[in-house]
Amino acid sequence: MSFLVKKRIYDAPPVSKKEIMRYLGCGEHSTELSALVSDCLSEAEDKLAYKVAFCYLPVHTDGERIDLCAFSFSSRDLCKSLAGSERVLLFGATVGIGIDRLIARYSVVSPARAVVFQAIGAERIEALCDFFCREEEIKTGRALRPRFSPGYGDLPLSVQRDVFNILDCQRSIGLTLNESLIMSPSKSVTAFAAVGGTL
Repeated sequence: MSFLVKKRIYDAPPVSKKEIMRYLGCGEHSTELSALVSDCLSEAEDKLAYKVAFCYLPVHTDGERIDLCAFSFSSRDLCKSLAGSERVLLFGATVGIGIDRLIARYSVVSPARAVVFQAIGAERIEALCDFFCREEEIKTGRALRPRFSPGYGDLPLSVQRDVFNILDCQRSIGLTLNESLIMSPSKSVTAFAAVGGTL
């Protein structure tokens, strides 16, 4: 059975330096660190590409078993998130390979800068996921429950293979999965978000 998979390309969502600092583990931060983050953000700006592939799937649950028509698997934790929902939003999102290249380059010449780029990448992919999910809520008029990714709780990481197959991630948004189930680009997310009630 095939499902309509859509793709979106976004401009950069608003940046939260507070979140970047949180990823850096810094409650308090110096003027020097703040300046470094700002400088790294400027360098990364034109190297980020915000892309999402997604589709909606019908949901049937039976105990721990989840049937999405396209594929099925077991997860007690995801079943709890899906309880009472008839549809789920399945999506893959990435901010592209550019941030990985910056991290790799500066890991050699400036480890501190590489760590900041790691934090920026983490904040950017989370901001993209939040922006996309909120946009879908507005478009559909339906609330989305918190997203749930393969590898969380008891949801097997092996589900990634089915996710990538359904969304055709490599062709749609340039996101690949290796034999060890590691995604590239690294600053990427796949997730399920149960469709809830009306807003």
